[in-house]
Formats: sequence, structure tokens, C-alpha cells
Amino acid sequence: MNNKTSVNKPTGRREFISKISMAAAIGLMDTSGIRDSITEINSYNLVQEKSTMPEIMLGKHRISRLICGSNPILGYSYLGQHTDRQMKEYYTPERVVDLLLKCEQSGITAHQSSSRSDYMNLLKEKGSKIKIFTLLSKVDEIKPAIESNNPIALVHHGGVTDRLFAEGKSDVVHDFVKTVKDNGLLAGVSAHNPDVIKEIANKGWEVDFFMTCFYFLTRKMEKPESLPDLPVGSYHFLRDDPKVMTQVIRQVKQPCLAFKILGAGRMCSSQKDVMGAFKFAFENIKPIDGVIVGMFPWYFDELSADSQYAIEFGKKI
Repeated sequence: MNNKTSVNKPTGRREFISKISMAAAIGLMDTSGIRDSITEINSYNLVQEKSTMPEIMLGKHRISRLICGSNPILGYSYLGQHTDRQMKEYYTPERVVDLLLKCEQSGITAHQSSSRSDYMNLLKEKGSKIKIFTLLSKVDEIKPAIESNNPIALVHHGGVTDRLFAEGKSDVVHDFVKTVKDNGLLAGVSAHNPDVIKEIANKGWEVDFFMTCFYFLTRKMEKPESLPDLPVGSYHFLRDDPKVMTQVIRQVKQPCLAFKILGAGRMCSSQKDVMGAFKFAFENIKPIDGVIVGMFPWYFDELSADSQYAIEFGKKI
């Protein structure tokens, strides 16, 4: 068997993370093969226009329409344990801070954080002005998150939201929203299930904004083996899910921050596909909405590429 693989054309990072990690894990690629692939990817340079990052309002706060997400920082790749480990090893506190400072230089002025806060003090010491909003699962996490992250908003975690609604415990989520508001912050709710977003909107909860996943990852599959697409791990990214969620996004009055617009790397077989995913997202959400994208610039300047796509397609017409 030939121990080297080749790359036909330069692409974005997300599919190569998966391919390189899996190939290395099973012995199909030696170090020179990885080096050659990285070199070819880095040779793909985007021509950037000198344009301004589009912005939206989140309450009284003006933020960029492109927001830096936290999943890669936390080591959640949705591609398997090898890539998870690679992300965790890469993202030291110093590298997280470096990414966020570069985000600010590119016009990205907001960061969606989550359970990790070990980089927050260093970020402040470096003079960062990036606006933070944080995902939480419980009411008793609110005060510690306020103290450590100094966020502009707190958001109820999407997977937990979906589970509580399925269990008939939506009041737990509502209590979280009320408590956040009582603490003087913007309150958000994240969900993967579009019906949850609709129910909250129809009931008139005092929610300032939603985080809306393009894929209904928490749905219960009765016969997953009958699906036309093979899952990666236990995650099913169904092709038509983004159309369903964006229809709901356009119906609710609150700003929505769409996430997993790239399908956790599944919409990234080429930069053309990444560009198409950004285009679809911005064309199918409201002008007051934004997108959250995780970045892992291990071997490709994703930050510059994603920023350019947001500038190009996120302009409000």
C-alpha cells in the first residue's frame, strides 16, 4: 500500500482536519505526506478587499455579524476523538488569546464562550475589547460566569434546552432566562430543535436573542440505519435541516445567531463549498441576525477566509 496521500486542490481546514487525522491514525500518511498537504493548503491565498465587517445590534451592544465560536477551543470537533484531541492540544490559553486578538484586528468583535474560562484573564491583560456571551446549563452557573467572563449576555445551552423541552421541563429554561435578566444581562436561548424556538417565540418569553443550530442534532432517530447519509459518530447532519431552521429564524422577531452553518466541517470539501455555506446562511437569515463560526487555524488561515466571506455576503441590502 502506498503510504502517501495526495491533495487534488487546496481546500479549507475542516475537511482536511478529518482526513489528515484519520489517515495518520491508521498509518496511511507519513509525516512528509502531512507536510506536503499543509504546504499545498497554505498556498491557497484569498484576495481580500479592504471592506468593513458588517454589524448588528444585540440589545445596546453593536457586534460583528461574524462571531468567533468556542467548539474548537473546547476540543469539540464533531469529527471524532482524534480531531478532538488535536484541537485540545493546540488550543493553549495563549493560542486562544492570540486567535481572539486577531479576530478583533479583522473586525470580529464578539466571541461566544462556554465552559472554559482559563484564557479570560490573559485576554483582559492583553487589552482585548471583544464582547463575550457565554453558554451555560444551570442557574447556579450564572454568577460565577459573570465574575470570570464579564459577559454582555448569557445563553441557555442548546443541547440542554432541547432535552428539557422534550422532558416537559421548559419552565427550567424560562427560570434561567428570568434570572439572567434579573442580573442585568441580555438573555438568550440556544436550541437545535426549531420547534423549541417557535414555542418560546409564540409564548412571548422575554428572550433578547436566540442561538439557532442549522442542524437538529438532538432529534431521536427511530431507524437511523435507513437514512441516506452516513453519520459521523453519533451525529446525523441531515441535508434539509438548514432550510427548516432558517425558515423559523425569519419568522421570529428577535435576533438569531446561527451556528454550525458549515455542518461541523461537513460543508467544507473545498473553499468553494465554504463560501457557498456562508452565502446560504446570510441569504436565509434576517438582516438583524449573525453567524457563529468556530475556527481552527492549525494550517490554514481560516480567520481571514471566514472574515472575507462574512464581509462579502453579510452586507445588509
